[in-house]
Parts: sequence; structure tokens; C-alpha cells
Amino acid sequence: MNDEPSPPPEEQPARPAEVVESGPVPAGYPVLVEADRQEEYVRLLPLVKWLLLVPHYIVLFFLGIGAALVAFVAFFATLFTGRYPPGMWDFMVGVERWVLRVGAYLLLITDEYPPFSLREEPGDAVRLEAVYPEHVSRWRPLVAWLLIVPYMIVASLIAVVGHICAFLSFFTIIFTKRIPGDLFDVIRISFNWQIRASFYAYWLSTEYPPFTWDEDE
Repeated sequence: MNDEPSPPPEEQPARPAEVVESGPVPAGYPVLVEADRQEEYVRLLPLVKWLLLVPHYIVLFFLGIGAALVAFVAFFATLFTGRYPPGMWDFMVGVERWVLRVGAYLLLITDEYPPFSLREEPGDAVRLEAVYPEHVSRWRPLVAWLLIVPYMIVASLIAVVGHICAFLSFFTIIFTKRIPGDLFDVIRISFNWQIRASFYAYWLSTEYPPFTWDEDE
């Protein structure tokens, strides 16, 4: 019998730490407004929507004050750290989402009463999708409001056209209970332009919005 000790097993090379990769970044601009057109709208609801929204106007007044304070703090946080505090970013996006829902209800493209929530709710007819910027250049809070002026001018003109389409939609709903697809798309696109201008102005997004009519172009 061989009593010699067997040689120790060869040490296996250490496995490198597993690399966790983030999910794919959505294609296109990182801020997008989507909306579902209803097959049929309530005929007389456009007459009273502005009145039904009064509670939201009150809440938005106080949310606007909160957003101004958050933007003030985020200004210095971004200036010194190069990063928009995630909690503050979530709040600001929530306020933008709230404003969008109220605007979409007021301009008739949805009969779904806006929820009193900053978050996206299941089954929302109007949705705001946005991607959090991991890094924000420190100079951006100083000049983003100025750089966005050309885009904001165009967005304001498109907003006027959107309001005109909403006025025309008032009559199409009253008489046919429907909104023509072309009118619906213009109103939705006008919201897209306004939201993107606001996101860049408040450095919630760092990518300059494209001068394209719609996301599909």
C-alpha cells in the first residue's frame, strides 16, 4: 500500500466577478408622450370638463410651489455634483405627468379623469415616458433655459395649433362622439413638444429635443 500523501488538487483560477449590464436604452428621444384615442367619447362631457378639473387646479397650484422649491435645490445639487438627485427627478417628472394628464383631459383627447397621483397608473390613457440621466453637465442648469428658447418658440406655435384642433374636436364630439385621427394626433404631438421643452429647460433631460414633427419620423 502506498502511504505517500496525494498531491493537493490544482487550484482553480478565480472566476472574474460577474458583470451586470444595464438594460437596453429605449430608441429615440428619452422623453415621449403617448395617448390612446377612444373609439367613442361622451357627447356632452366637453361642456363641463373645465369645471370638473377645479380640484386639480388647486392641487397643481401647490405642486407648482413644491416644484419650484425642488428645482431650486436641484440647481445647486447638479451644479456641485453633476447629478440630478433621483428623488427630486422623480418628483419633477411626476408633476409633469400630472400637468400632462390634466391638459389631455381639458383638450378633450381623453375622457379618463386624471388620477390624483404623481405616478404612472395601470391603464393610463395618456402616458409620459422618460429616462433618468445618469450624468448632467454642471454647466447645464446655468444655460439650459436659454438654449431651449428656439425649440420653445416652435413648441408654443404648435401648442396654438393643438388648441385650435381641440376647439374643432369639441364640435366633432358633440355631433359625432368622435375625434378624427388627424386632430387627435396634432393635440398629442403638441403635448410632446411642450413636455420635451420643459424637460430640457429644467435639465431633467440632457439631450436636446429634435425638431421633428412626430416620434415616428
